[in-house]
Amino acid sequence: MNYFVSLLNALPGAIGQGMLWGIMAIGVYLTFRIINISDLTVDGSLATGGAVCVMLIRSGFNTWLALLIAFIVGMFTGYITGLLHTKCGIPAILSGILTQLALYSINLRIMDNKANQPISVDKYDLLISQRYVRELSLRNPLIVLTILILILIALLYWFFGTEKGSSIRATGANINMARAQGINTEVNIILGLMISNGIVALAGGLLAQFQGASDVSMGRGAIVIGLAAVIIGEVLFSKIFSNFGLKLLSVVIGAIIYYIVLQIVLLLGLNTNDLKLFSALIVAIFLSAPYFKEKYFTKPIVKEVK
Repeated sequence: MNYFVSLLNALPGAIGQGMLWGIMAIGVYLTFRIINISDLTVDGSLATGGAVCVMLIRSGFNTWLALLIAFIVGMFTGYITGLLHTKCGIPAILSGILTQLALYSINLRIMDNKANQPISVDKYDLLISQRYVRELSLRNPLIVLTILILILIALLYWFFGTEKGSSIRATGANINMARAQGINTEVNIILGLMISNGIVALAGGLLAQFQGASDVSMGRGAIVIGLAAVIIGEVLFSKIFSNFGLKLLSVVIGAIIYYIVLQIVLLLGLNTNDLKLFSALIVAIFLSAPYFKEKYFTKPIVKEVK
């Protein structure tokens, strides 16, 4: 009985974490599924967004303006990765690693050479805070995050329905065919990486406010969580959600499920030192699920002999 009471108490916090990482996972989805690139920049750009947002708020900037600047800086990190990939001929995965590596030192500089910078809701006017996650009031971060997620999905749904957005999707679907149609695929890849990392940095700024601090290592393992959210969402909702906007929503739901499962296991007594191991196992299980489903649970097509 005590276990279920503890789980109910921890559930709002797990949902809040899932929603925040779900925003980050939307950025991962854009590179992983839309432009067909495995971008490891996100481990660095998430921390960059948190660092920029926290330091600006501590300097007296408006919270919304700090988030906007964090988004723009995040777009710039994606721009660097895009340039390394398209203009320097470096493979996309290595370009992301190089940018991520450089961002560690840059993030330390942003945070005055400190690994951690606190930001208290008592001293600053924050948009969200974990302190109010169990309150039945407008201060509850779950309400704010729900609105932000719906706005973000609506904007992305609109953008990827425009001519430019459609050309980005065409680039990811078949880059050779896109080039044959006169589409500048290099520009589209760079733009896709910029939008993706801008969203990731935005998530970093929100996450830093939610937990009350930015940390230089807060993005470590972000790509694993992002991929987990994408795969969980696809495995559970691919047959239900066919609309692009609903697919983005499924990614957020996937992140929430990931954190709820994580919370359930932690309450069962899992050693926190094994958290990364368990996270990798969750991702491996969901990544392999489509393969085993097709291999063992799909009936083979029998051709009729005439």
